[in-house]
Amino acid sequence: MPDDSANGPAPLVVGVVPGQHPEVLQTAASLAKSLAAPLICAYVDEASYLVEWDPGRSAHRLSLHPDADEARIRATTQELRSVVEALCAPLGIDWTLRTLAGDPARAIGRLAADTNASVIVVGTPERGLGHRISAALNGSVAAWLSHHQERPILIVPAAAPAGRK
Repeated sequence: MPDDSANGPAPLVVGVVPGQHPEVLQTAASLAKSLAAPLICAYVDEASYLVEWDPGRSAHRLSLHPDADEARIRATTQELRSVVEALCAPLGIDWTLRTLAGDPARAIGRLAADTNASVIVVGTPERGLGHRISAALNGSVAAWLSHHQERPILIVPAAAPAGRK
């Protein structure tokens, strides 16, 4: 995607995943609305790896699980599209959903660089032992981006459950 900053405000990039705490997308949408900027929602299919990056087209990817059903990716993308549409349409936000491949932090970083995004919005790792172990083994998207990006990173924490702080 070419740099469209001369035609309007630079977009915001937000990382989205199924089941993500809603504060991430809500915060990104609110910021996009206040800046009158387009919102690019990025879902990274971690079961794939990037073969070729062509910003004008979808990334060419190969599955790490060749027998995996492409219907799973389509269903996940449709689920995310419905969630984003439900939040962004009432706000009048210009948005797109991009499905990327490979390491989430690097894929989101490449997309932000390619689109000349003004900011990247990501969430913190989900609560719970399983998510903490995964973040420890795989690294945090927010942490990697904060150390390897030239763009501002907005890290949105999950709201504490009622009664806990």
